[in-house]
Amino acid sequence: MYTIYVGDKPIILTSKVEKETNFKSFLLKSVNIGKVIKTLNKTDLQAVHLLHHNPDKLLKHFLKLLPNVVAGGGKVYNDKGEVLFIYRNGKWDLPKGKTEPKESIEDSAIREVEEETGVKGLKISKPLPTTYHIFKRNGRHKIKITYWFEMSTSFDGRLYPEQSEGITKAKWLDEKASHKALENSYANIKVLV
Repeated sequence: MYTIYVGDKPIILTSKVEKETNFKSFLLKSVNIGKVIKTLNKTDLQAVHLLHHNPDKLLKHFLKLLPNVVAGGGKVYNDKGEVLFIYRNGKWDLPKGKTEPKESIEDSAIREVEEETGVKGLKISKPLPTTYHIFKRNGRHKIKITYWFEMSTSFDGRLYPEQSEGITKAKWLDEKASHKALENSYANIKVLV
């Protein structure tokens, strides 16, 4: 089972047929993804289930429905155990960005964290769950596939939010402040923090 977010509403890829309650089910092979996105954005429907009989083919078939954008990002801890957050478009987020051609996903995750926050000395400790969300750019919907890594750093210098990317704040947040930030964040970020 996979979850792809449209805003904060999930599209759930599954092979399990369930009685519809606050969600609607469609066959993955014949779904009109544009209509699904519009329905989730414009109605009070809570979720959509896309069904395919073979669980091993769910993600492969879904990713063919829209252009894919691959990104890397980090959940970064400092020596105090605080997590690095950015504030962009009125929401708290974790630093991430698009992978450059011929760049490994680990290198792009480190580069993006550095560019978006000014933090240096990053070390990857382990991979985190991959997230998927649908966004619209230049009138076209795309699927962003973000590979996340837990990282650590001893950096204690000044943070520089990348304002050219619309980032207005970069901050280290302790556990209490992190939970508060998640109240104004994205559903796929809540999965990671």
